[in-house]
Amino acid sequence: MSTTTVPRVTTRRAPHAADDNGWPQLVETVRESGLYPTRSKAEQVTRTVLAALGTHVTGDERVDLARALPPEAARLIASQIPATRRLTAARFVDEVASRTPGATSATARWDVSSVLGALPPLVGDDLVTRILAQLPAGYALLFGRADLTPTS
Repeated sequence: MSTTTVPRVTTRRAPHAADDNGWPQLVETVRESGLYPTRSKAEQVTRTVLAALGTHVTGDERVDLARALPPEAARLIASQIPATRRLTAARFVDEVASRTPGATSATARWDVSSVLGALPPLVGDDLVTRILAQLPAGYALLFGRADLTPTS
């Protein structure tokens, strides 16, 4: 009696943001969009910006954002204590600069835009719109969107 080995067929599916593979992909997207020289620098920037964002997104949007992100990114968002007051977009960038050794407002704005601009394809435009609705004017540009908020 002979035995025949049947090759095992595995199907690969496209990784989803909430998969464990999503974190390296997010960091690589940030590295490419921000033109960071190393993955390590892109990861540091991603961690800093997501931690800062985690203090400013609240309620259902915070929960939905954490669910849509890779587990590592979700932990960064969810582990933050919500801020008691919302920062303007410029103050948010300054906060990120204060968390980043050697950063200036200009480099922090680049960092913030590189990370937040990577989120819409992962989390969806609807969620980004909901997040922007709870943040002060000016954040849309950081997410790579035109800021079409009417002025009073």
